[in-house]
Amino acid sequence: MNRICELFSIRYPIIQGGMVWCSGWRLASAVSEAGGLGLLGAGSMHPETLRDHIHKTRLATIKPFGVNVPLLYPEMDTIMQIIADEKVPIVFTSAGSPAKWTGWMKERGIIVAHVVSGSHFAVKCEQAGVDAIVAEGFEAGGHNGRDETTTMALIPAVRKATSLPLIAAGGIASGRSIAAAMALGAEGVQIGSLFAVSEESSAHPGFKQLITSLKEGDTKLALKKLAPVRLIKNKFFEKIDEAEQSGASKEELSLILGKGRARKGIFEGDLDEGELEIGQVSAMIDKIEPVSTIIDRLVTEYNETIGKLSPL
Repeated sequence: MNRICELFSIRYPIIQGGMVWCSGWRLASAVSEAGGLGLLGAGSMHPETLRDHIHKTRLATIKPFGVNVPLLYPEMDTIMQIIADEKVPIVFTSAGSPAKWTGWMKERGIIVAHVVSGSHFAVKCEQAGVDAIVAEGFEAGGHNGRDETTTMALIPAVRKATSLPLIAAGGIASGRSIAAAMALGAEGVQIGSLFAVSEESSAHPGFKQLITSLKEGDTKLALKKLAPVRLIKNKFFEKIDEAEQSGASKEELSLILGKGRARKGIFEGDLDEGELEIGQVSAMIDKIEPVSTIIDRLVTEYNETIGKLSPL
């Protein structure tokens, strides 16, 4: 039995990333219904909005789902209490130390996975008592690790550092890349960009359509002095890039960034001035499809790839 499938009680070891402004109840429930694990993205939800999405997810599916929680969230106590009150079975944490909340969640029967960008963080996760680790490479969209380690290098390093169930993330958008991640030591995958463009994603249609036209090199890591984030190259990115190359301070970069840019771009569809977060693998995505079609294709491609590799 695959340990990720067993841990989360899912059919396929495919987890949907809890992406800001994309991962609402429609997406999470669709992924869970299709056999994967859907996650609500708490990072772009007020506490009561999260509660509402939990309720709607439960109405849409009886299958397991979870919540992704960035640990730097300003209302963390409230968010965690809602998760406990609503008896959410699974939480994926990121952007912070797992030590503070893992024990608290485990005491309440919650399965905990934590996202890391390096093997040294994976060791800390095991010490904190998490149930699984997501190792996310430099290719991923959104906020990224400062070490800029790619998925191909990261997965075997984390596999060597820990015996915990391991989920690969970053640059995965096909059954072939799932097979590659498994060959490197992962037991499951977390996919963001591909699901961000799905029909059920809550992202703005204009944002999705833009992604289907991206080519190699159309995304780049930015804002390294603040919190590294992979962005589509648009007018806002050009302002940030110019400022960074001229040696702008953290304060100056923060002023350019302002507030609500990710919502402005991803959710409201301002493709010029919004902060458009997406992964490098977006260059491989050329259409908007329902989640069920995406997961069926991933599974078929994976099985075909394993079959082709066997004679080798």
